[in-house]
Amino acid sequence: MRIRIVDAFTDRPFAGNPAGVLLLDDSFPDDDRLQDIALEVNHAETAFAHRLPGGGEADWALRWFTPATEVAMCGHATLATAHVLHSTGAHEGPVRFATRSGVLIATPDADGSITLDFPTAPLTEVELPEGVAEALGAEPLTAFDTGPNIRDLLLELADEKTVHALRPDLKALAAHSERGIIATARADDPALGYDFVSRCFFPNVGIDEDPVTGSAHTALAPYWSERLGRSDLTGLQASPRSGRVRTELRGERTLLTGRAVTVIEGELLA
Repeated sequence: MRIRIVDAFTDRPFAGNPAGVLLLDDSFPDDDRLQDIALEVNHAETAFAHRLPGGGEADWALRWFTPATEVAMCGHATLATAHVLHSTGAHEGPVRFATRSGVLIATPDADGSITLDFPTAPLTEVELPEGVAEALGAEPLTAFDTGPNIRDLLLELADEKTVHALRPDLKALAAHSERGIIATARADDPALGYDFVSRCFFPNVGIDEDPVTGSAHTALAPYWSERLGRSDLTGLQASPRSGRVRTELRGERTLLTGRAVTVIEGELLA
């Protein structure tokens, strides 16, 4: 079985968000084996996919595992899987993935990027939970629940500089959401090519800081589209590896566009 490490939401190696990708011959093995492999890969997500019979609503079945648990939605590992399918010739054109979040479509673009069609996260404003500001190390301006698919707490901070400077208490932060915290702010200078910044901390699923989080942008897109008055935006995820996600809000769906690079290819022997 071939195993690949793909850097997603970047056009160069050793940036963006790395994901493990395994294309299976047929059905998924048992969950314990999938979890063991994901722990061995030890990236934020490892994606497992197998081809489905023709004529159905999807072409491939897809699941995602962190080193600690299975997740309901993952953008960067979906992008990485689509990149592997297209770069190896295993699939041509748009690919429909059957997932726990419904059918997700990945479409290759003429410029070499890939566009994901994901459900838009429903945002509900909430009271800031007691202790969040202290755990995060900054005072949020607003707090929003992001719904069942991503299960994060979205927090807007005062400015971009504050987002870059965050050094949160991850153990304390874990008590305040199911998956984690999305911290965001408006870009200080949109002339640099991005409209907003974010950082994502997911201690509850074994990820202290996720380098570039596609699923979080299904919440960031509607949040910033409403405030900036535009449906097409670009987000910079300001982790140490960094990466950019182009977003297009289409009502109940959000398009996420980025590139990917395969950096390692090997064989799973166990």
